[in-house]
Amino acid sequence: MALIVLAADKGAPGVTTAATALAAVWPRPVLLAECDPAGGDLAYRLPAADGGVLNPGKGLLTLGATARRGLEPAQIHQHTQKIVGGLDVLAGLTHGEQAAGLTWLWGPLGRALAAIPNADVIADCGRLGAHPQLGDLMAEAEQVVLLTRATLDHVAHLRERLQITKAHGVAVIADPRNYRASIDDVRRIVGNTVQYVYGLAHDPKGAELLRGQWGGRLDRSLLIRTARDLAGRLVSHR
Repeated sequence: MALIVLAADKGAPGVTTAATALAAVWPRPVLLAECDPAGGDLAYRLPAADGGVLNPGKGLLTLGATARRGLEPAQIHQHTQKIVGGLDVLAGLTHGEQAAGLTWLWGPLGRALAAIPNADVIADCGRLGAHPQLGDLMAEAEQVVLLTRATLDHVAHLRERLQITKAHGVAVIADPRNYRASIDDVRRIVGNTVQYVYGLAHDPKGAELLRGQWGGRLDRSLLIRTARDLAGRLVSHR
């Protein structure tokens, strides 16, 4: 259906948390894919559907081992795992050194993720810059959303990144105390370089709940409430 890429420039401010929160409340069937060449931690951060632990060796690494013979969308789900709540996850690399042997993978992976039938894909691509080949995956995305905090240094890096990265929108990780003002400030600074600027609450307590304590408390958190609003806005841009 659609591939939505989340990424950031320097500091990668909460990309994994944002991607997980969005996937948890996405209004359509969705796959959360950890596509950060620097390595990911979803396998260590999120509990499996049965309450146990995810297998860190199953995911992007095992997919890469079979994809040299060709990669079709139907192969993706052979390498996914379910976390608590029933969300399907494609776990990422366990450390950045593994990416050295997978420089060829990102383009075919992007095409396969974009072509998965009957489900959207939210791809956590982490911090941009160190792995230029990730651009091959991003080129297949229907939407590329860059995350930033509303601080001077983060917004400065964002402006530089927008000059060299084709992004459709920006999501501001904003302090709840000045949430709207922070989003408006970033919107004014980036101008018409992107189609939209939305927000997601900076909510450390909600992020901790997202690590495994799924339930009513998490659903009432600022993180999930603003993630639900952001998810609806992103879906509307299809």
